[in-house]
Amino acid sequence: MIEIKNKANCTGCTACASICPKNAIKMVANEEGFRYPVIDKEKCINCNLCSKVCPMLKQYNIDEKELKFYAAYNKNTKIKNESTSGGFVTALAEKIIDSNGVVYGAAFDKDFNVIHCGVKNKEDLSKFRSSKYVQSDLRNTYREVKENLENKKQTILFLNRRGFSTFVMCRDCGYTAKCKNCDITLTYHKSTNKLKCHYCGYETNVINKCPDCKSENIRYFGTGTQKLEAEINKLYPEAKTIRMDVDTVTKKNSHEKILTDFKENKADILIGTQMVVKGHHFPNVTLVGVIAADGSLNMNDYRANEITFQILTQVAGRAGRGKDAGKVIIQTYNPDSFAIECVKTQNEEMFYNTEMRLRKQLKYPPFCDIIVIGVSSKEEQITIKVTQSLHKYLKNRVENENIGIMLYKALPAPIDKIKNKYRWRILIKCKFGEDIIDLMNDTLQKAQTIKYCKNGDANISIDVNPTNMV
Repeated sequence: MIEIKNKANCTGCTACASICPKNAIKMVANEEGFRYPVIDKEKCINCNLCSKVCPMLKQYNIDEKELKFYAAYNKNTKIKNESTSGGFVTALAEKIIDSNGVVYGAAFDKDFNVIHCGVKNKEDLSKFRSSKYVQSDLRNTYREVKENLENKKQTILFLNRRGFSTFVMCRDCGYTAKCKNCDITLTYHKSTNKLKCHYCGYETNVINKCPDCKSENIRYFGTGTQKLEAEINKLYPEAKTIRMDVDTVTKKNSHEKILTDFKENKADILIGTQMVVKGHHFPNVTLVGVIAADGSLNMNDYRANEITFQILTQVAGRAGRGKDAGKVIIQTYNPDSFAIECVKTQNEEMFYNTEMRLRKQLKYPPFCDIIVIGVSSKEEQITIKVTQSLHKYLKNRVENENIGIMLYKALPAPIDKIKNKYRWRILIKCKFGEDIIDLMNDTLQKAQTIKYCKNGDANISIDVNPTNMV
């Protein structure tokens, strides 16, 4: 019998309740509204299936392997510009609904409770739209996946985050393992037993003791595709899984082999990042599950809603493409988001109208243009000095010449250090034209008069309507 002594060690995944053969476990909300398992001891037969399936009690065996890593992007310029990972996953995602899949996601029931449910046709996907910043009730999702497997149907699980755990933290002092070259947390990769930076490729050994306070209370937080695969293998040991992300397509023709094996029914469940979202036809897929659909909504990018709508619409389209209807389940903490709501209802027109209205109010493209002037240097103070100098120059030009632009304060970039270079930027909103081109050319000429730029200690970039706001 599973027993929760510390609620911090329970994720509320409902795996224990789902696997209980006697329905002795119920998920009951506490005073904060978070659901925890409560056991009816009179019904319990002490089979211990709940303990065996609990992801918090499972000890993982770490395999050490040397991997090579490659990057790819979609040759379709429109798709690439609209995507956050080069659009490569888009080329795979379009095949899920066409592959006769079932899709699961979070939706509101008639009492406005957030539940997980599955749909087998595109018309019912509207249930999954809108944001839901609460824990969803997974209900019978796990059992439905199992039924899917027993019926010899295939499942695709989409999680747009690779690796095993997204960050490592000391529970005593709050220390977080970060890249030595970038201002970003390191991701744990189970296959190599390493902590890795996804920006510069830096790797280091895992930590068992905090380097600051020497505590051994080290926890691995977050979920990537590797961890999702491990959890699925525990929950459904009879199922054969294939994982498709940057880490598994390193060998020649590995990408094609994964897709071929899955299409030929050599695997029951395909787990992947954006690589599995678009461009594939798997007639036997009747179930698609989207894990943590909110990631793209929280991007520091004015296109976050558009990207989210695009990805979820594409991944939902992978299910039910064969003779059998498909079901889609989308897990989200933001069900009230109009982007997710429009995916749920498959209302492209509503999404377009709402998004355009917001962009007009906030003066985002296409109603204006965004220019980002970036400054980078290995020395932080040089980066700041050059950025402030260029901002002062632009401010004087705008005030003295009455140039029609909105000039924002110079600030550090969202990730202010990448590959040992500190990054600042100046944001401008305007209507791009000849006068703005002249202003940008003048700004570049001004930069060349700054000694740090002349001697190569600082780099300047100008990006119009950038595809990446990081």
